[in-house]
Amino acid sequence: MKYIGAHVSAAGGPEQAVTRAREIGADAFALFTKNQRQWKAKPLTDETIAAFREACETHGFSSRQILPHDSYLINLGHPAREGLEKSRAAFLDEMQRCEQLGLSLLNFHPGSHLNKIGEAECLARIAESINMALAETRGVTAVIENTAGQGSNLGWRFEHLAEIIDQVEDKTRVGVCIDTCHAFAAGYDLRTSAACTASFDEFGDVVGFDYLRGMHLNDAKSEFASRVDRHHSLGQGNIGLDAFMTIMQDPRIDGIPLILETIEPDIWAEEIAWLRQQTITRQ
Repeated sequence: MKYIGAHVSAAGGPEQAVTRAREIGADAFALFTKNQRQWKAKPLTDETIAAFREACETHGFSSRQILPHDSYLINLGHPAREGLEKSRAAFLDEMQRCEQLGLSLLNFHPGSHLNKIGEAECLARIAESINMALAETRGVTAVIENTAGQGSNLGWRFEHLAEIIDQVEDKTRVGVCIDTCHAFAAGYDLRTSAACTASFDEFGDVVGFDYLRGMHLNDAKSEFASRVDRHHSLGQGNIGLDAFMTIMQDPRIDGIPLILETIEPDIWAEEIAWLRQQTITRQ
């Protein structure tokens, strides 16, 4: 079973994201539970929490079909103590908001060393940050997203993800989200079915499919191995449609939310329908 959707707006309250997902024919979705470009947000009210949970129940969304994303400001590997503590506090708040809403996943970008500390130290700080958040929450899995590797961002190699996971104490509550645009920009070829399968085989060998908790399905304006993050609509970028056909027909990628972050929300319904058709082709 493939759960397919998009990262929809939560303007007006998180329950509105559920409605917007259904309007585009999705059976999965992503959302921000607060403004992604601000450090702090008002606490969730009992009314907001109840409205979101009711909307999910009404429209048939379980927590395994929802992949919330945290703030872009957070850097769990920050080299400076003040920045690190601020990021850790904000991440814990994001985890707690998910816990309140009954969500079981939180997708996040791992972090950046800002050219101030080494990769190994930064990865260790990220893992420590995850451990601290997991110790103060229950039921929410920290889902590390691979990056394109722009600047000093880590997480662009599968080995980075594996090293973080290796240092997380509760491995039942850590996972990975693979973004296809990021993977392609980082140097994992997806342009043919064979190349796509080989790249995912490598993921299986280095990280393991047991840790795959979600995917972002995006074509790429950026060039292969450019380490530049530029999303495009499916089939209109440098990856092409073969990768997405292959992903939809790969049983190792069943049972997780597959989320569009492509650049034309007006055609999300069409993209979702096309992706769903590929799963029918497999059957």
